[in-house]
Amino acid sequence: MTQQGSASMTAGTTNSAVLERPVRVRAGFSLTFEVPYPTPMLFVVQPSDRLQPTGTRQRIIDSRPLGAASGIHTYNDGHGNVVWRTVAQPGTFTIGHDLIAEITRNPDPILPHLKKTMVEHLPDETIQYLLPSRYVDSDMISPEAWDRFGHITGGWAQVQAISDFLFDECAYGYGSNSSTSAKQALDSRKAVCRDFAHMGVAFCRALNIPARYVCGYMPDIDIVPDPVPMDFHAWFEAYLDGQWRTFDARHNKPRVGRVLIAQGRDASDVAFSTTFGSASLTHMKVWADETDFENTLDIEPNPRIF
Repeated sequence: MTQQGSASMTAGTTNSAVLERPVRVRAGFSLTFEVPYPTPMLFVVQPSDRLQPTGTRQRIIDSRPLGAASGIHTYNDGHGNVVWRTVAQPGTFTIGHDLIAEITRNPDPILPHLKKTMVEHLPDETIQYLLPSRYVDSDMISPEAWDRFGHITGGWAQVQAISDFLFDECAYGYGSNSSTSAKQALDSRKAVCRDFAHMGVAFCRALNIPARYVCGYMPDIDIVPDPVPMDFHAWFEAYLDGQWRTFDARHNKPRVGRVLIAQGRDASDVAFSTTFGSASLTHMKVWADETDFENTLDIEPNPRIF
């Protein structure tokens, strides 16, 4: 692989963009594996500054590596995500990341006036997000997509109708596995956040709306805290009226606090770990909570045990 340089793991870059009604989130994770022999591994787990006009906007105030992440080689993939690359040595292998991100307290925007962009007018870089991919078998649900949503006028209206349908029809719960496709999850009517995102992306692509899979942290801000142990979260973005827009069919209501880690065609592009050999995940901790502006990484986070 051609070396593409290292991405900073110490702090976010300075940018003059101002986040409206800023709030800070302390987020991170720790993963422990048992490794029988030297095993190459990839991790897609590091958020970056994102200060584009729409979509998830965030500034990384500070961050630090945990465990084996110290001094790890990094590069940027074709979707702009930071990828960690290492060889885990035999024994117990622990790796993690701890950060403070600044985001806006404004919830996800609702923009019902947004139009759908005709395929012939889409930017070249969005075309890949119209095509079927490993877990997004949009070609298999195209007839259903047009039957259910083809009559709806407007880009936002169509995507919101997709989110409404998935939220109403699919029960949240474990019934899938790492190989479950969007069509399989839809047929089962049982889904976790990964499946909700895949199904949303699949219906959008079937309707000629570019859509991509997104993963990140989702703290419980301005809602009643969920007692379930925290995990990474997945949602999706649809390309409407010239920008990527946030949708989350798992919750189907505007939320505050998203810290975006990565985006891609589906979960295969943004898996938090990829192992080229044998390594068993034995322990996982994820944390994401609102923190005071004066707090630093020197204060212990409040991890919820997975």
